[in-house]
Amino acid sequence: MTPPSQDTGPDLWQCYGARRTRADRAAGVNGTFHWDWYQRNGPGAELLGSLDGMAVIEVGAGTGRQAAHLARTSTASEVTALDSSASIHERCRRSYGNVPRLRVVLADATSYLVERPSAFDLVYSVFGALDFTDPRRLLPAVAASLRPGGTLVFSTLGHYRNGQAPESWIRSAQLPTVLADGTAATMERWVLDLPLWEWLLAQAGLDVVGVETIHDAGRGGGPPMATRIIRATRPAVRQL
Repeated sequence: MTPPSQDTGPDLWQCYGARRTRADRAAGVNGTFHWDWYQRNGPGAELLGSLDGMAVIEVGAGTGRQAAHLARTSTASEVTALDSSASIHERCRRSYGNVPRLRVVLADATSYLVERPSAFDLVYSVFGALDFTDPRRLLPAVAASLRPGGTLVFSTLGHYRNGQAPESWIRSAQLPTVLADGTAATMERWVLDLPLWEWLLAQAGLDVVGVETIHDAGRGGGPPMATRIIRATRPAVRQL
């Protein structure tokens, strides 16, 4: 069931969403789950382990392909595909709104998670909200939304697309985009080095339990890319 939508402000993602939908169709990846930048290497949904009976949410789910894959193939009790872009949300709703056990939600990730303490067993993101939201805001919200013992898994850039090293302090890059009316705008992307991610996760009360880096030489003229996959848990019991 798809719940009512809500207004999340100017949609910075309309042009990106249209390109992403076309790219997914061209690559024939609608029935697969990948973590890496080029959507072809490394582990898939098996990285998440058994989802039996779990409440799962993807933050920054985009067109919803990967969330729909989990809803169809896993035994999770429910999978939520959450995105703040009205245009991408609508694409997700049209494509996957009738998939059993999939909820398609339009909302700001931080606000949505804060309002649902200890609601989820698993929060995950594939180059999603963790890349495009200030981690000082989002990570504490993720931690609060996880049940004790719950897990966060996310993939993020290991370096900038031009090969530049990731940031070693909390700073975002400004990416140009275009609004629906043609107005130029910018959005933030957070490309951080691993020690900084580990520090931010610890500050949010999450313990890093695994890190994997996937390297790809590039394809179709695309640059070499490194994808970082980070796993962290909310401790079942916090020692004082």
